[in-house]
Parts: sequence; structure tokens; C-alpha cells
Amino acid sequence: MLTSLCPVICTSRLEESRAFYTRLFGFEVTHETEWCVGLGRSGPPPRELVLLDHTHPALPETLRRPVRTVRLTLEAEGGRRELERIAACREEAGAQGCDSAGAAETVETPETRGGGLVVTDPNGTTIHVIPSN
Repeated sequence: MLTSLCPVICTSRLEESRAFYTRLFGFEVTHETEWCVGLGRSGPPPRELVLLDHTHPALPETLRRPVRTVRLTLEAEGGRRELERIAACREEAGAQGCDSAGAAETVETPETRGGGLVVTDPNGTTIHVIPSN
């Protein structure tokens, strides 16, 4: 049985990515070096995400490139209000809870018509945010 999952995003934008995930989705820094940032959210089940500087020599050379294609789906507590807060980050770049480096972009797709939205992180990672039931 799977007890946890920890996606790792190789990035050339470590600081911007950390700001994006901590401010938009409430992750907290659990571990940080100059080339690696571990992020987590408490609660059952725990939620983890790692950001790695793609140029660091600790990575095998074949993996030293930024993320190419990833799509994450995140379920957000707070329903419509939380989705509106995340979507507003594009309009309120630099305001509390948002960061211009991690501006949210709402995209109309068949997936979002049921109440979700799509945002893109500083690396181009597509994140489909849906309200929790």
C-alpha cells in the first residue's frame, strides 16, 4: 500500500518556485540548502514536494535539466473561496498570499468548467486546482 508520494521538480527557478508553492498552497519549508528545498503540509496524509536546482552536481548528468512536462492536480479546502484567492494572484501580483514570480493564470478548459481552475508555476508546471468535497 502506498503511504506517501513526493514529487520532485528540477528547476532553474528555485526561489520563485518556493515562493509560489508556499504562498499559493500553504506549503512550509521543511528542509533547505542552496540547491534543494523540501516543502510539506501537515495532516493525514502528509503532503510533500521537493524542488531541486537542476544544475547541481549531486544529480546525475542525464537528469540535469529543468522540468519539461508535469501536470499536478491539487484538491483545495475552502471550496470556491480558496479557488478565487488563488486565481486573484494574477491580478494582485505582489500582494499578501501572492507573488509576481508565481502568478496564477486562470485558463478555461473542459476540466475547469466544473469549478476548478488551472494555474502554472514558474517552471511551466500545470496545476489543476479543484475544490474539496
